[in-house]
Amino acid sequence: MSLVAVGTVAFDDIETPFGRAEKVIGGACTYISLAASYFVKPVRIVSVVGDDFPEEMLDYLKKRGVDLDGLQIRPGEKSFFWAGKYYRDLNTRDTLDTQLNVLATFDPVLPEAYRRPEFLMLGNLTPQVQLRVLNQLKQRPKLIAMDTMNFWMNTAMSDLLKVIKKVDVLTINDEEARQLSGEHSLVKAAKVIHQMGPRYLVIKKGEHGALLFHRGEVFFAPALPLAEVIDPTGAGDTFAGGFMGYLAKTGDTSMSNMRRAIIYGSAMASFCVEKFSVERLQGLTPAMIRKRVQQFSDLVHFEI
Repeated sequence: MSLVAVGTVAFDDIETPFGRAEKVIGGACTYISLAASYFVKPVRIVSVVGDDFPEEMLDYLKKRGVDLDGLQIRPGEKSFFWAGKYYRDLNTRDTLDTQLNVLATFDPVLPEAYRRPEFLMLGNLTPQVQLRVLNQLKQRPKLIAMDTMNFWMNTAMSDLLKVIKKVDVLTINDEEARQLSGEHSLVKAAKVIHQMGPRYLVIKKGEHGALLFHRGEVFFAPALPLAEVIDPTGAGDTFAGGFMGYLAKTGDTSMSNMRRAIIYGSAMASFCVEKFSVERLQGLTPAMIRKRVQQFSDLVHFEI
């Protein structure tokens, strides 16, 4: 099964209570594609970088089975850059700097091989870019998922609702779910958001796990208690990559398999936070991933 991922490939400058990482690899599409590559190949990415992006990272992505034909490389321009500072709880952060650079004029162009994907992940970008991707498809994928954020709810709600109407899965955090729906209760929020279009809603709650809603059913996946959390940047995108990668691998979009995909996504995210940038997502093995998934299973298993 093929997976197309759309999003940023970028540089980050990150400060947490446990250290600082300057101008390291980041971007939603980077995390999504790396996580998904452990389950399905090829992962085809749609993004843009400047010629300052390191060739060795592009080579590594290729070795992981990531198809870069949809990655635009702009000569003489700089890649998207974000800088942020996290506080002690790692849930609170300040954005210190955002430089759009090549992203300011990004017009996604899907190569012919990308236009009939079975699975599509729309990473957090402007709703206009997400719509332009959807408009280039030659057939509807088996499953379309999207991520978004409160910034687009504040600045581009009309276009955002157009995208939401076209997708099967929406992944947002609890604060964003409340803002989008106008409801404080997440159960009520899910009902409102389902009426906007998505059949499935994933509400990410950071260190408190994730909720999956579908036609009145609710599934909760906890976050794995970790001895050390270094950097939460990219955890949500890594979750999305693991989630979509597992679904693409199995080709099964039933609610029961969605539950398993939530656990696999959570397992991948639990690796991501253990080191800065994408370092922990490099060099994983199937055995390591199986062991981490088993830890999730052991965490919630009980007898009645």
